[in-house]
Amino acid sequence: MADYEQMNGIALAYIGDAIYEVYVRKHLLDKGMTKPNKLHKRATHYVSAKAQAALISQMEEQNLLTDEEKEYFRRGRNAKSYTSAKNTSVVTYRISTGFEALFGYLYLSGQKDRLDELSAWCIKTVEEGY
Repeated sequence: MADYEQMNGIALAYIGDAIYEVYVRKHLLDKGMTKPNKLHKRATHYVSAKAQAALISQMEEQNLLTDEEKEYFRRGRNAKSYTSAKNTSVVTYRISTGFEALFGYLYLSGQKDRLDELSAWCIKTVEEGY
């Protein structure tokens, strides 16, 4: 597997985005949703840059992250990105990149239980309206 310790924040975010999306999609299917348009529309409530930035803010307020997890979040947030934010501010986009990098780190470092825990917390938090 790729050496996550040497990976830049954008690469971590690339895989982390996909991993978090799988958790969200599985959750929606488990709820009985099957229509693609409805699935996509509902998924955006969980995976948008705005939602991810709000989630990471809640994680910080509740002190849910370890020091190492905070470091990988910062690595993603501070990474130079050559893509621009769509429908959100640059700051929100960068914070969401940090959120995705955190999930990429957890996945690539094999921390499945922690990934399950944080994903469940994120999904519950979105369902409750942050």
